[in-house]
Amino acid sequence: MVDLSIALGNKLSLSNPILTASGTFGYGDEISDIVDIGLYGGIVTKSLTLKPRKGNPPPRVVETPCGMINSIGLANIGVDSFLEGKSEFLRNYTGKVFVNIAGRTDLEYCEILKRLTEENWIDGFEINVSCPNVSEGGIEFGTDPKILRKLVLKLRDLTDKFLMIKLSPNVTDIRILAETLQEFGADAVSMINTVYGSAVDINTRKPLINSVIGGLSGPAIKPIAIANIIKAYQVIDIPIIGVGGISSGKDVIEFMLAGASAVQLGTVHFYNPLVINEILQFLKEYCLQNNILSIGDIIGKAEV
Repeated sequence: MVDLSIALGNKLSLSNPILTASGTFGYGDEISDIVDIGLYGGIVTKSLTLKPRKGNPPPRVVETPCGMINSIGLANIGVDSFLEGKSEFLRNYTGKVFVNIAGRTDLEYCEILKRLTEENWIDGFEINVSCPNVSEGGIEFGTDPKILRKLVLKLRDLTDKFLMIKLSPNVTDIRILAETLQEFGADAVSMINTVYGSAVDINTRKPLINSVIGGLSGPAIKPIAIANIIKAYQVIDIPIIGVGGISSGKDVIEFMLAGASAVQLGTVHFYNPLVINEILQFLKEYCLQNNILSIGDIIGKAEV
């Protein structure tokens, strides 16, 4: 027998290291008639803001070689509708539930967290810090260590639940940000968020998405994600949740060897929604073939 369970620090554990990536799996109920969501170690919901958001005008998604660019603009149903319409489904889900939170000010992040932290069916939160901090002139929370520190301290004071912060690769040195998060109370970091990307129609000479520049995801960014995980793993002790271009069991193993305790599947869901079955089978076979009793034993074992 192979043990696929993973401990994320001392706060919680997953039945296996596979989570869904925010924004690629809705709130879980939308795809539950296609995919056995019980196979995942947990679900990370689509980002929630305090009030509903329509997001950016279309076109806001375009396929590119080895990936896709999106500029959805955090379209979501808002906290009230989430609690009214999604809580019953998620309360009965057998895996872990992580709610992704986004905001434009410290106060908005804090208000959302206060509304949600008492819900006993929520196991933790993923904080999207790729949002512009309006009070700081539009600087993204996740690019400035001082701004990030203030936000994490406020959120940590509001909840004892698992708190992971999703880091952007669009920074000078992700290690500084990861160390800041560990020092000021984060339970884990998830990395990476999307990479800046754009595409132009050669006939119309116009950008293929309305916002011109969006976030590139998919297999194209996998090497970038792995490089950032290797950097962060060398300087922090809290768990790293790997994100970025994972589409197979081999990719999962690679991310874990680089230092990820668990991973999130994102863009792959758009073209292979049943990929979880293939990945779990591969993980079991890989462990058996390599005499690995617990998959957690391979975390950070890449010889770098």
